[in-house]
Amino acid sequence: MSNGQNPNSEQNSGSEEQAGALPAEAPAPVPSASPSAGPAEVSGRQRLRAGLWPPRVSRAQLIVALLLFVLGLGLAIQVRSNSDNSALRGARQEDLVRILDELDNRTQRLEDEKQRLDDQRTELENSSDQAEEARKQTLEKERQLGVLAGTVAAHGPGITLTISDPTGAVEADMLLDTIQELRAAGAEAIEINGVRVVANTYFSGDGGELRVDGRKIEAPYEFKVIGKPQDLEPALNIPGGVVQTLEKEQATAEVARVDDIVVDAVRPAKQPDHARSSSR
Repeated sequence: MSNGQNPNSEQNSGSEEQAGALPAEAPAPVPSASPSAGPAEVSGRQRLRAGLWPPRVSRAQLIVALLLFVLGLGLAIQVRSNSDNSALRGARQEDLVRILDELDNRTQRLEDEKQRLDDQRTELENSSDQAEEARKQTLEKERQLGVLAGTVAAHGPGITLTISDPTGAVEADMLLDTIQELRAAGAEAIEINGVRVVANTYFSGDGGELRVDGRKIEAPYEFKVIGKPQDLEPALNIPGGVVQTLEKEQATAEVARVDDIVVDAVRPAKQPDHARSSSR
């Protein structure tokens, strides 16, 4: 009996081993595209979109954004102000005070001239002999224009300016700048080395061989200027002005105030070739 049962038991065990081996030898299934992958991807995008919009900003983020905006605005204003090319931006306080004083003096001169003209008009209106008064004012105006045109001698308070040029470094444009500075300060009559300076005066030549209106002049260059000394002298000595510019070229400039200076160099009166007085 026992021998008869052994084959069956071996067969059963063999079949059990074969049955247990089948799952191990079966090939792994090939993953196939799941039809539900598409809806999963779409739902992911929707979740991303829902997370970004509408934006959820906290109070701290708003404060940081506001501070950054204010900082950027301040930097833009600072850059714009630094790019300003104003000539007065780098001036010192003393220079600004002197420039302001010059402007005040020019304003006062214009006010005085306006007042003088108003007084003349009042005199004409109130004078019993208006024709005689008009003649006197015309003669006075002619004298004033003669001084400005250089056709008559003049005297009055003013300054003298002496420029020494031992190295011949003073150029024609430096003398022209000096004339322009004096005119801007209210000079009424100017004479340089015996030559009367008028509206059409020009300078030419090189250092050491300068000419005024074609007439040769030599150093030292002596200016006689009639005007208000309190305005003329500071205009020449202003920082970066005429005196400092000449000193940089190894020249020296001496300015002195004079109570009564005489400018006696005159120019002949020229008749215009084409211009005629108009009644209009």
